[in-house]
Amino acid sequence: MAKKERGTTAILLIHCPDQQGILATVTEFININGGNIVYLDQHVDRVEKVFFMRVEWELENFVIPKDRINEYFNTLYAQKYDMDFRLYFSDYKPNMAVFVSKMSHCLFDMLARYTAGEWAVNIPLIISNHEDLRDVADRFGIPYHHIPITKENKTEQEEATLKLLEDSKVDFIVLARYMQILSDKMIAKYPDKIINIHHSFLPAFIGAKPYHAAHERGVKLIGATSHYVTAELDAGPIIGQDITRISHKDTVEDLVRKGCDLEKIVLSKAVGKHIARKILTYKNKTVVF
Repeated sequence: MAKKERGTTAILLIHCPDQQGILATVTEFININGGNIVYLDQHVDRVEKVFFMRVEWELENFVIPKDRINEYFNTLYAQKYDMDFRLYFSDYKPNMAVFVSKMSHCLFDMLARYTAGEWAVNIPLIISNHEDLRDVADRFGIPYHHIPITKENKTEQEEATLKLLEDSKVDFIVLARYMQILSDKMIAKYPDKIINIHHSFLPAFIGAKPYHAAHERGVKLIGATSHYVTAELDAGPIIGQDITRISHKDTVEDLVRKGCDLEKIVLSKAVGKHIARKILTYKNKTVVF
């Protein structure tokens, strides 16, 4: 017997002061209106006394019209419980822009997942400050925009970049080893919507050759960190991390290769979680469902 195709679902991400009855109240809202819950996860930060929740339900028999759910939930529940919430729908594919420089490992991994249909996302454009990866974009049939940046033209070029993003209706950005610091203006335009990846040597080994410096110190672990971009450099809410062990037998080239493998996997996992609406940010931390 063929498996029934799941219809459109609604997704609520919630955080609010922890108090008795919130879980029951949210699920009751869904149940009494004919929704069938297909996913529910929650967490309580006992130190901050904050309740976090992700709930997803089918809309097939839900009596509240799709375009009125936000209004109903806000009026009946969110205001009463001081909830910060976001509502999403599974039939909307967000538009993701990819920023790259010269390194291709993260870009190839993401485009492979994209073309394999792993992600419910559109990639309308790739932006780079170099021409090096244009052939990769061409291979996957994605428009490639070369926007070279110098100290003299940075403001002007970033305005051009913002115009491209606006024209393409971009919902979020992935920095796939994009070696430029974004301005506060661009970051403010996309709060918790710019995902970055870097090695986890920071702040111990900074500069252009961190793997060389780490090799000289004889480190035994290397790692990668994905996070949302904030105005404070490399200090935004962390989405995911991973490590691998190394030894005295590993050369600098081994460290770089292993580091690249970690970076592409950690970045793609973070992007996948973002697309699936499974990340909640609170202050400078994330709750990843």
